[in-house]
Amino acid sequence: MYPIMRMVKELVKYRNSAPLPLTGTHVSEHRCWPSDIDLWLELNNGRTLTLFDLGRIPLARRNGLIDTLRKNRWGMTMAGASVRYRRRIRTFEKITMYSRAVYWDDKFVYLEQSMWKQNGECANQALYRAAITGKDGIVSPSTVMAAMERQEATPEAPAWVRNWIAADATRPWPPQKD
Repeated sequence: MYPIMRMVKELVKYRNSAPLPLTGTHVSEHRCWPSDIDLWLELNNGRTLTLFDLGRIPLARRNGLIDTLRKNRWGMTMAGASVRYRRRIRTFEKITMYSRAVYWDDKFVYLEQSMWKQNGECANQALYRAAITGKDGIVSPSTVMAAMERQEATPEAPAWVRNWIAADATRPWPPQKD
């Protein structure tokens, strides 16, 4: 089940937070609850992706994207993800999440998120490809920026992000069934 009450809590908690620039980092704290665990009593890998929503949506609100989406009747969807899991997060552990936009091109916005344990170790990191969508399909980031009345230049993509974009472009679609 989607953690709707946790999302509401995050939106209320950060409703008066300072606005962020488009590449600003939203920092939030979370806890791994029993409803988040798998059979091995640790944060489920799929739930990790859901919990990253708890960082992305407040980030989008703080940088002004949510208001622009509503005003233009646009949506935001994830168009790809790559996740690296390195440390287990156990039941009741507290984690700190960092969420930020790192790059955008003519179609997509690339978001980096990570979860950090209280001992300073990074438990996992995700790179997301997000698309803003309208009734006619994908809305270009330049159109979104204009609607937001923002003039920020596209940041240079880190090498690892460029490499992921290039590698993902070689992946066949649709995939083979056999």
